[in-house]
Amino acid sequence: MPLIIVIVLLVGLKFFAIGPFANFSWWWVALLMVLAVIWFEFGERMLGLDKRNAHDEVDKVRAERVKKTFETTKRPDKK
Repeated sequence: MPLIIVIVLLVGLKFFAIGPFANFSWWWVALLMVLAVIWFEFGERMLGLDKRNAHDEVDKVRAERVKKTFETTKRPDKK
């Protein structure tokens, strides 16, 4: 994600010709975009980060569902 933020900032700075970025070549921006594509297509898969994030989301939803179920089925305290 930080790489995407850097790309967006660099594109904005280059497009609006702000500061020293006005003299940068568009090839640097293209190189960062290619690196981002390589990372998201191959790097994350090889390290298993895409599956881990998906499993974390499923576990979070499951935990919330279980918590909600037990909250609605609690019996009131008897005196």
